[in-house]
Amino acid sequence: MFLEQVVMRPDPYAPFLLSQAIKANGFVFVSGQAAIGDNGEIVGEGDFDRQAEQAFGNLDRALRAAGSGLDKVVKVTIFLRSMENFAKIVELRRRWFSAPYPTDSIIEVSSLYSPKALIEIEAIALDGGR
Repeated sequence: MFLEQVVMRPDPYAPFLLSQAIKANGFVFVSGQAAIGDNGEIVGEGDFDRQAEQAFGNLDRALRAAGSGLDKVVKVTIFLRSMENFAKIVELRRRWFSAPYPTDSIIEVSSLYSPKALIEIEAIALDGGR
């Protein structure tokens, strides 16, 4: 089995002892991307729109670091603190992804890794070499 950790600099996730992404047998598995800036702090505290932009941007950055891209995403799981933002997610998917749109699960949760976090996105994508 082929496994390769995707290394990013800076890596604000390093203190959590996790890989932002792992390449494995033609796929890229991306850890949950929240609204974390390069300094490790939440961007847009209390502002769902800013946090969503940062989270999708972080997802894009992790995929590009792995040699993949948003156009190769086959599955996303989106965790929301409130389903009141569901309509916004549909618009974000329209802007960040293209047809064929990835499969998707959207889950409302009572909390994420930080009480300030309002959204987190994880993804599975094809490796850029495929």
